Amino acid sequence: MTTQTVDVLDHSPAGTVLEDGQQTAHRPTAGGAKGTINMAQQDLVRHVPAGTGPAYWGPGERMTFLTTGEETGGAFFLAEIEVAPGGGTPPHIHHREDEAFQLLKGSLTIQVGGDTITATAGDFAFLPRGIAHSFKNTGNGCAKALVLTTPAGLEGFFTEVFDPATDRFAAPPPQSKDLIPRALAAAPKYGLELLPPA
Repeated sequence: MTTQTVDVLDHSPAGTVLEDGQQTAHRPTAGGAKGTINMAQQDLVRHVPAGTGPAYWGPGERMTFLTTGEETGGAFFLAEIEVAPGGGTPPHIHHREDEAFQLLKGSLTIQVGGDTITATAGDFAFLPRGIAHSFKNTGNGCAKALVLTTPAGLEGFFTEVFDPATDRFAAPPPQSKDLIPRALAAAPKYGLELLPPA
């Protein structure tokens, strides 16, 4: 494995050293400055052009994978969701991951613990693991958000349970009859606890 010089953006303290087996690389503190990274890090670089990435239909939403644990060394999973009016998830608990939402468009009503959050475009919501939560688009238009789970792994649940979205421009299809049984069967594998609707 060779060390390669590339442009990197880094805001870590000076002198940060990254270990990769026998290789060590130093990353500078100035954003955009030239630095060195090893080839294993280079393999983690990811670019997903708009309108691409694997997409799946969930309950009233389309989820597009932007990057998975396989691509981030297990660090995180990032997806974009588009939620139709009335769409959203039933109550559930993540026992392994923290989850965060950055609303890009529209609004979502998020139930977390005993609280209700109405998040609108520009808002951010962090939901730590172990707390029951759900969300629903209670508005009249489509809501769009970035959803981050850390560490990665939950994407396996979505690929196993949700239906592939072959037409990105179609309205959400009716929920398939076997989605709930698939979700109930797969949830324990992913540390996910599905709760009865509130």
